[in-house]
Amino acid sequence: MTHPLIVLVEDEEHLAQGLLFNLEAESYRTRHFADGAEALAYLLDTPDDIGAILLDVMLPGKDGFEIVRTLREHQLYFPVLMLTARSHPQDVLEGLNAGADDYLPKPFDLEILLVRLKSMLRRASWQRPLSAEPAPQKPSSDLYSFNQREIHFDTLELIAPNRTTHLTLMEADLLRYFADHESQIVPRKDILEQVWRVHEDTDTRAIDNFIVRLRRYIEDDPSEPRHLLTVRGIGYRFIANP
Repeated sequence: MTHPLIVLVEDEEHLAQGLLFNLEAESYRTRHFADGAEALAYLLDTPDDIGAILLDVMLPGKDGFEIVRTLREHQLYFPVLMLTARSHPQDVLEGLNAGADDYLPKPFDLEILLVRLKSMLRRASWQRPLSAEPAPQKPSSDLYSFNQREIHFDTLELIAPNRTTHLTLMEADLLRYFADHESQIVPRKDILEQVWRVHEDTDTRAIDNFIVRLRRYIEDDPSEPRHLLTVRGIGYRFIANP
């Protein structure tokens, strides 16, 4: 069995060497870049089957935000775990807006990183079932339907008439949270703390751009939303059947 290839993009040499050692001890194959521009060039053109990317935010050449944004623009959906500075929760929101699947603040516990990585790889494997094997039955909790749309939380897909949208892990988590709280007002603070695990003081208005993207996925007319409504001064409310 071929072990997943993990691409590490990290310019702190001491941290990078420690991560590479531990990843290889877990039997992962690794590829390391210290320069953002070099990493992006490789990711855009590589024939390698990449399992996941561990991506630092602050990099020479191109920063992590630009890298993940460019990958998504090219419809490359490698799972991306961004490594962010603990003192900058705004980095978390910008990374999510760019299309990252998950984040981890520095300094981080190695075991937590490995658990997050395994979770991303497991989700990615669900999207690539072996053709010789029958597709497993999906638990009902992995499928949410509304207004001729289906959210497949296991494969991170939103299927609408004439369109299938690939979701990031954080987009799927937020849509699940809205579905679980259907018709209820969800404060911006709850999105930060309950969905994205950001507990520091943060300008919660930064979420608004993220909501704009979700509306493009689920609304017939994003400029006149009927499903994902703004509750002025508080947050949002999801209505499955207006």
